[in-house]
Amino acid sequence: MSDRAEKLELIRHVVHMEPHIILDSAKCSNCQQKPCLYVCPAGCFTEKDGETEFQYAGCLECGTCRVMCAKEALKWDYPLGGYGVSIRMG
Repeated sequence: MSDRAEKLELIRHVVHMEPHIILDSAKCSNCQQKPCLYVCPAGCFTEKDGETEFQYAGCLECGTCRVMCAKEALKWDYPLGGYGVSIRMG
């Protein structure tokens, strides 16, 4: 098992039914660079038939996508309390 895979095993997700990140498809479609496809460490952004698709369930809550999105196409917030990412120590 790789070092990265071992570290990801320490991360636990409790996914809330309501997404904590919402992608504005209209703004996103005007972006040519689409950095979100490359910067998300969890690979939550994919492209299918020229459209960006987003799955919030695997989000690591790092905020990189929010910082890199030049079109401000993401409404980004942390998940509600008790949901989201927690990291096991030891």
